Amino acid sequence: MLELAIVLPTLNERSNLAPLIERIDAALRDVSWEVIVVDDDSTDGTADAARALALADNRVRVIQRFKRRGLASAAIEGMCATAAPFVALMDADHQHDPALLVQMLAAVKAGDCDIAVGSRFVEGGSAAGLSSQTREKGSRLANRLARRVTGVEMTDPMSGFFLTRSEHLRAAAPRLSGIGFKILLDLLATANPSLRVKEFPLQFAERLSGESKLDSAVAFEFLVGLYDRSFGRFVPSRFALFGTVGAAGVVVHLAVLTLLYRFAGEGFALATVFATFAAMTFNFWVNNWLTYRDQRLTGLSAIVRGWAGFCATCAIGALANVAVATLLQARGFHWVLAALAGILIGSVWNYALSSRFVWGRF
Repeated sequence: MLELAIVLPTLNERSNLAPLIERIDAALRDVSWEVIVVDDDSTDGTADAARALALADNRVRVIQRFKRRGLASAAIEGMCATAAPFVALMDADHQHDPALLVQMLAAVKAGDCDIAVGSRFVEGGSAAGLSSQTREKGSRLANRLARRVTGVEMTDPMSGFFLTRSEHLRAAAPRLSGIGFKILLDLLATANPSLRVKEFPLQFAERLSGESKLDSAVAFEFLVGLYDRSFGRFVPSRFALFGTVGAAGVVVHLAVLTLLYRFAGEGFALATVFATFAAMTFNFWVNNWLTYRDQRLTGLSAIVRGWAGFCATCAIGALANVAVATLLQARGFHWVLAALAGILIGSVWNYALSSRFVWGRF
């Protein structure tokens, strides 16, 4: 009878899969297991490689996702797609040792804990596989912040390697945000009642091959995850992100306006037009990189079309921006206040239309 499902979120991990399945098989000789590969439409053919493995071994299954990305949401989908009573999450890049699953499963089955976590920072563990001292220091800082949010005392709440009963995950799933790259943080903060945690020393190895999912955008998503757990019920996280990017766009707008109007001697209206388009371009790039990371436009043609669509959908907001700012400045308002009023008027339109027609979601 099926006992344990191991979920592997993947992004360009083609060459990692076959040797990892072999390691899992060798480690879990006495356990009935399945592997669920959740692939975010990798460009290297990871999903096809997983399907080829599934033809030879029916313990391997594949979920290929289109037009959405994110490690946390991939983990939730995979962990809810199994009938196994126990479920584990681990990376496909060989940084997590599948041999540790035997001890983790035994602890959860015996009732020693509700969730078993592979920790890099507990005695006997190692974070040597982190690519730099900066990343290790950043990971430790993230852990300190995460402990404050979850209220759970543990050494590595940012671990991406854990095992729990499937029923715990399914019970929490409707309340999980699916934002960010570390679902453990979300799960621990959401579970009611709180989950009992036991950590196991993990020798965090170097990647076998492929690319790290921990780019700067993903690191930013960690902060979004903290925000969502603390304030998301008051102001939705995506709206807050859009607003944050918009605030940065205000700085760009004012910088360009100051340069053209105050120093280059251009007329206020013309300077405002250039400043508006500069801010729109900045906002598009940053929103594509962060706010809509799960729907990110890639490739030159897609980016050019997306930028053009963003400008088009924001055109009315931009015209309102310019009109309001110019009118107020002409009537004696300080030019900075006039510019801010124009930005405020245009921002509401920009969010609603660009969310719907550029990235296809609110």
